Amino acid sequence: MLPVATASDERRRQLRKQLVSLPGGRFLMGSEEPDVNPGDGEGPVREIEVKAFRVSPVSVTNAQFAAFVKSTGYITEAERFGWSFVFHMFVSSRLRRTVTQVPQATPWWLPIAGAFWRAPEGPGSAVADRPNHPVVHVSWNDAQAYCSWSGTGLPTEQEWEYAARGGLEQARYPWGNDLTPRGRYRCNIWQGTFPHHNTAADGYIGTAPVKTFQPNGYGLYQMVGNVWEWCADDFTEPGSAPDARAMRGGSYLCHESYCNRYRVAARTSNTPDSSAGNIGFRVVSRESPHGL
Repeated sequence: MLPVATASDERRRQLRKQLVSLPGGRFLMGSEEPDVNPGDGEGPVREIEVKAFRVSPVSVTNAQFAAFVKSTGYITEAERFGWSFVFHMFVSSRLRRTVTQVPQATPWWLPIAGAFWRAPEGPGSAVADRPNHPVVHVSWNDAQAYCSWSGTGLPTEQEWEYAARGGLEQARYPWGNDLTPRGRYRCNIWQGTFPHHNTAADGYIGTAPVKTFQPNGYGLYQMVGNVWEWCADDFTEPGSAPDARAMRGGSYLCHESYCNRYRVAARTSNTPDSSAGNIGFRVVSRESPHGL
């Protein structure tokens, strides 16, 4: 990761004042449900204690990331590599013709030259009309650079799951056990038949603004669905890449037929230099909101 200048003391204070204070305590982490993804390492359910910390109520937005880039001149890894993965439904026919190779296991992900956080669907796309959507196409290393600038950090998996549960014990989702209580959608995930038909019944095909759905009991928005969120931890499950980092929360592409990881206990991983159109992050602070 390249060295990054830090924000001014006052700006860092203001950024941290936006975070939500959580008291910490003991909670039951993990899941042993029958539909747990093999190899993800969700279980066993165990009692965990976390110390008090502060967490962003939302994923880092395009506007927030733009302020970081303007302040530092930071260039993301997708920009340096010259490409990033874009979901096939969002790729124009012109750009589709430029793709020469796709991942065999996930052919719905197309490597698009020129795709990065400011052009999330590739050349010709923009985020000017999406300031309050979560930033995407950010690698773990990019997220760490933002944290260094803002005086924050990525949550550990324990902190992330404690926050996502919103005070509920062993509930499946941040709001309870019913995916659509009273017929209401509570998160942005795939509706339809993956990967070719999304009904957008929850209102969105791609990312949604970060405060679209009702927050959990801790006042935190969209802890599941919308975008995957990087965590600080290494991911050491068998079969994972040697340098893999943990991700939590699922994304707008998750569906029960393919990826039901929009549960609070669900987890997956990616390499720290990876980016895609459904990967973002949120931040935490383990210091006083008045300190540096």
